[in-house]
Amino acid sequence: MDLSVVVPTLNGRDRLRACLDALAERVPNAEVVVVNGPSADGTTGMLQERDDVSALVEVSDRNLNVARNAGIAESTGDVVALVGQDVTVEETWRDGVAAAMDDGATVVTGPVHRAVRAGMTTESVETRTIAGRDVTYFAGENVAFERETLESVDGFDENLHTGGARDCAHRLAGQGSAVTWSSSVCVESGDDGEGVERDWGTKYRALAYRMVKNYGPRLTVFRRTFQDALADARSVAREVVAGDAEPSLWFGGGKQVVGSIVLGAVDGLRARFADRSESRNPAGLSSRSDRAVERYDWR
Repeated sequence: MDLSVVVPTLNGRDRLRACLDALAERVPNAEVVVVNGPSADGTTGMLQERDDVSALVEVSDRNLNVARNAGIAESTGDVVALVGQDVTVEETWRDGVAAAMDDGATVVTGPVHRAVRAGMTTESVETRTIAGRDVTYFAGENVAFERETLESVDGFDENLHTGGARDCAHRLAGQGSAVTWSSSVCVESGDDGEGVERDWGTKYRALAYRMVKNYGPRLTVFRRTFQDALADARSVAREVVAGDAEPSLWFGGGKQVVGSIVLGAVDGLRARFADRSESRNPAGLSSRSDRAVERYDWR
């Protein structure tokens, strides 16, 4: 297996250092491509002092999917893995990827172990059936693709600022490409998920966009989108009743969600007509070649 590991990073120098240390120890023969940008914490200097990074790509866009595509374009392996800056691969990770690929997998993902106050949580496989299509989601911070499969969906959709991995999962399912789950392909995350700001507008605009883009403006798509919105609304309502949130959060959030769903659906419809191929990716890997503002190649 000729393996490339792409690590997008943004202002996470210390966490990135731990991620790269684990890769150097546990995946020593991999091509490691770091995509940085635009960081302002000395990341570039730290990377230039290491001898275990194959290439560094500097980008100016603050968009994770742009960084992912830039790294994919720079990588050369026949298997391309994406690893987040906040995670460290565990000892079984490389062998787990190799075993899955040897067994015929084209995409493989696994658990993300997150440290919380009560101990450790482990994400499990998540599969949904949408419009007759079985979709298996993957963690964008822990996934490996056969290059041919990754290129068949044209990488990640740069129109999305969030939800790029879930969008890719829908498009893989649309092509009949299965996502394999392996408990050996595991990583440990330093991000406990706490303190994340609620941005209902971004979340639901992205959700409506990817649902309409991948499935069209059908009733089941809008039903599922509004079901998710109602679940969030009930959660916030409980916080308001308990005194943990202001009523203005519930009312203001509701208006923002509805408006964002409408905007996302319109954008999704435009994207669906812009790319009618199976990849459903109007702003994908092949759409541009000017992502990098600087390259450092130590291969």
